[in-house]
Amino acid sequence: MNWRKFDSCLLSKLLPILIIALLQAVHTAAQPRTDLFLKKLLKKEKDSLLQHVLSHPETYRYQLVYTQIDRDKMNQPTFTNFYYQFDSLQYFNPASTVKLPLALLTLEKLHSLEKYGVDMNTPVRIDSSYSGQTAMYEDSTAANGLPSMAHFIKKVFLVSDNVAYNRMYEFLGQQTINRRLHAMAYPDLRITRRFVRMTEDENRHTNSIRFVAQDGNLLYEQPTAYNPDAFNFGHINKMGNAHYRNDSLIHEPIDFTKANNLTVYHLQQLLQSALFPESVEPIKRFALTATDYEFLYRYLSQYPSETDYPKYDSTVYFDSYVKFFFKDGGKHLPPHIRVFNKVGWAYGCMTDASYIVDFKNKVEFMLTLTLYVNSDGVMNDDKYDYETIGLPFFYKLGQTFYRYELSRKRKSSPDLSRFKMEYKKQSNDGRVAIKEADN
Repeated sequence: MNWRKFDSCLLSKLLPILIIALLQAVHTAAQPRTDLFLKKLLKKEKDSLLQHVLSHPETYRYQLVYTQIDRDKMNQPTFTNFYYQFDSLQYFNPASTVKLPLALLTLEKLHSLEKYGVDMNTPVRIDSSYSGQTAMYEDSTAANGLPSMAHFIKKVFLVSDNVAYNRMYEFLGQQTINRRLHAMAYPDLRITRRFVRMTEDENRHTNSIRFVAQDGNLLYEQPTAYNPDAFNFGHINKMGNAHYRNDSLIHEPIDFTKANNLTVYHLQQLLQSALFPESVEPIKRFALTATDYEFLYRYLSQYPSETDYPKYDSTVYFDSYVKFFFKDGGKHLPPHIRVFNKVGWAYGCMTDASYIVDFKNKVEFMLTLTLYVNSDGVMNDDKYDYETIGLPFFYKLGQTFYRYELSRKRKSSPDLSRFKMEYKKQSNDGRVAIKEADN
């Protein structure tokens, strides 16, 4: 026997196993990052629910990024992140938070169509051109009855509308979304799915789209697209003890390995890039204009009750509806506070990335948190602890940091006028308000 050849063959078979074992050992040995400052700060809080959740990180799978913002005499901000239980390899379902990067990419892509006379307000017609797809030619929630990218973005920020997200996904295309985000140094960010039941193949195909003038004349036509790129699904992501599939209970965790993926750090960076583009490294900046940023500031902070189109029922979609850190059962925020944010909730995972501004007390900070609240361990049963544990925890944690920020000494008082704008209350025009949105 040729022992050298045998050894080589054996080594080639064992090497992949050894590499996987080594990677698993490294991950197992790695500890979630918790900064001592946050540990001490949160330990002082006596609230029983807060301490219960914090003392069970394996159960609630929480991860927190708190960002201090300090200004110099020229009002230039410096950002300092502090972490609690941060682990980039611990999966959480990002749910609607992925709508934030899609909104930014949509605004960016629209600039490439300006030569055709297309902008964010141009009416768009979306065709159905592959299995599972649906067409869209009208939008009754818009002032002119026509869909547009601006209106989609408004809806994903105001109430986290799913249909609007799907349409931006189709405009961008799966390949463009992921290639662009990876090129921008977001390697762990993966967006593979619409928010509607579709196969992996159907999500790789996106619709043909036409932009038209107000008189209906064609300005630009985008053909159907298909993403042939391979994804790296090497890291297995499973959650829960059991899950429902087609009304049948499967006694196994649900597999999110091929689902959308986003870390809390990258979510914080995306929001910071949207609000303070000059503060992030150039590679992470989106190619947006001053008009784009003003548009983002408005709809990241505006309440559903402050728009006529769409016209939302404010008893259902109240001011704090998507403002988790200030959602304490009351429906309104203090008038001197605005929260610029994006939330997501699905499968028991709740996430909020927020920039919080107190114009009266000259306070600003960022807070990004994900939390898993699913006491029965069953996924897809629509029985999650959002109201009993999730929202109370978000509120208590948010108020802990808000109180700390009110007491924190700053060398220079910030000028926050950049983020202050006028909002108009919803008109009483007799139209029926929206009580149910797909979100």
